[in-house]
Amino acid sequence: MDNIKMVCEQIKETMECPNCKIIATMDRKTALENADGVLCTVFNGDVDIWRYDIEIPKKYGIDINVGDARSVSGIFRALRNIPLMLEICSDIEKYCPNAVFLNYTNPMPMLCGAMQKYSNVEVTGLCHSVQGTIHMLAQWLNIPKEEIEYKCMGVNHQAFYTVLKHNGEDLYPALKALVSNNEEYYNKEQVRNEMFLKLGYYVTESSGHNSEYNQWFRKRPDLIEKYCTHSTDWNPGKYAFSLELRNERKMDPEKQYKDFLKKPISKLKSEEYAADIFNARIGDGKPFIFNGNVLNKGSIPNLPFDACVEVPVVADFMGFKTTIAGELPEHLAILVNTTARIENLVIKAAMKKSKEMVYEAVYMDPLSSAVCSLDEIKKMCDELFEINKDYLKWENN
Repeated sequence: MDNIKMVCEQIKETMECPNCKIIATMDRKTALENADGVLCTVFNGDVDIWRYDIEIPKKYGIDINVGDARSVSGIFRALRNIPLMLEICSDIEKYCPNAVFLNYTNPMPMLCGAMQKYSNVEVTGLCHSVQGTIHMLAQWLNIPKEEIEYKCMGVNHQAFYTVLKHNGEDLYPALKALVSNNEEYYNKEQVRNEMFLKLGYYVTESSGHNSEYNQWFRKRPDLIEKYCTHSTDWNPGKYAFSLELRNERKMDPEKQYKDFLKKPISKLKSEEYAADIFNARIGDGKPFIFNGNVLNKGSIPNLPFDACVEVPVVADFMGFKTTIAGELPEHLAILVNTTARIENLVIKAAMKKSKEMVYEAVYMDPLSSAVCSLDEIKKMCDELFEINKDYLKWENN
């Protein structure tokens, strides 16, 4: 806590905000009381429990890269975090009922979906993958990112750019030519580029992440070697990539703070949405369009009505307004429907404390079902339930 406060004080000094008051506390009431806006990023259990979400599936042949958002690892992380997020929402209702709650914690759609269905808090979830990918594609195509027109829709980490234009001209032909004919660019994002060339639309989240969200890239060692090992971007898809990073941090917790403070702090605004959303909701009211995680309610008609989707949202002083994004192309809708329906089932499982529903969700998970039999999946889940018993405290139902 002291290190985090130290970093915040350094940012305050760099940004020349002498009237900004920073309070560090471990008491949720103190943090929330009379707040206008709340940001949340939490990690229930730390790597001491999360490691088993990665290591136990590996025993059954399921090779996980990050494991924070989807597949069997994301499902068990959701089961641990949904109760915590609902506790936070309950305290927001008690101590700052009019606050705008912005969640940065994964697995985004399952946590946001649970909060949106089972609390009265004004909450949406934020990710940087939509604007981050546009930044990447703008660099590849040598176009200023501010000049790219796009519409992105789907579910978090599995949203697709159904519109990608510059000065009214479709950019997909130029992008397809670039990644088809230039090995350097294809190799930057092997999984995503392969998906784009076959599916026709670019997906938001990195190659390593996306490799564990479907059945195509991680079910055999040769495919992992081909698509998930040699990409040149930050996360090719190596087994336990994110877990290893966090284990390194845990061995020397001070290092990340010292490394941060060694570098100059930029005064330039980041690409994160939160500041603009707070300004729109509780500042000068200037409307702001962003990709947020909200209940579908018909925004994407060929996804479940009650799914948590990631679509263009408008924030202003009156609240959040979900746009009508339109239908996904049918083949993408098949892929995203599987994800959205599994996530809905996990939310129900968490609320009902139903092991049977969890089994059913993992049975349908594309990666798990590509590798394991039904019986193997059940045995794997039972091992994970045993490891997580102190967090879930479920009866044997």
